Amino acid sequence: MLTVDKLCKTFGGVKAVQGVSFTIEAGTIYAVIGPNGAGKTTLFNLISGVYTATEGEVRLHDEVITNKRPEELARRGMSRTFQNLQVCMNMSAVENVMVGAHLRLNSGLIAGMLRLPGVGRADKTCHDEAAALMAFVGVGQYVTAHASQMPYGALKRLEIARALAARPKLLLLDEPAAGLNHTETGEIGVLIRKVAAGGVTVVLVEHDMKLVMNLSDRILVLNHGSKLAEGTAAEVRANPAVISAYLGASV
Repeated sequence: MLTVDKLCKTFGGVKAVQGVSFTIEAGTIYAVIGPNGAGKTTLFNLISGVYTATEGEVRLHDEVITNKRPEELARRGMSRTFQNLQVCMNMSAVENVMVGAHLRLNSGLIAGMLRLPGVGRADKTCHDEAAALMAFVGVGQYVTAHASQMPYGALKRLEIARALAARPKLLLLDEPAAGLNHTETGEIGVLIRKVAAGGVTVVLVEHDMKLVMNLSDRILVLNHGSKLAEGTAAEVRANPAVISAYLGASV
């Protein structure tokens, strides 16, 4: 589904990502891990169009998508969440999810101003779909709540529901378990499996190694912006270079 070929990003004289290459098969859960400052979020931002690449290429299926804008990538089936919450606290919970479906809605100014019947029906359908997605991610009890009334763990799930509202084929999750307790982290893991079982390819950046090892079909390890290792959980866990990067052990 996704191919990254010799991708590079330089900020001034700092090489944040250096010649990284990998492929992700459709329907899998693929994790990107590495020590702090390894380039994980920068890599996500390059894939999702937030940053422009200095060199290299990204392909979604067989289409080159390098440096396309995030909204163009959303139309092609890519959606993402962010490490820090990006929830609209001045909106209701269900409205936050509905925002994720905006590319599929009729946003014509005249139709909206006149409140034509088709617009009203579309809004009702979108609301119902958003409510169903909230139930799917486990926050259905907050359908009538304001976003500001929701606890942090529920807001993390709300962001995933909003990303799913775009009906993505590829979902990028940046630190989905950040700030969650042990129980909440386990629940996020169950949710990610449900999303993948529904046919969505999932790519995640995550620091919780137990979650990563239990979930991932394949794992990419970055260190200082470069690809250090790639493989299954068992292969990565036993790789001496990975152990050295994480623990500072001599190889």
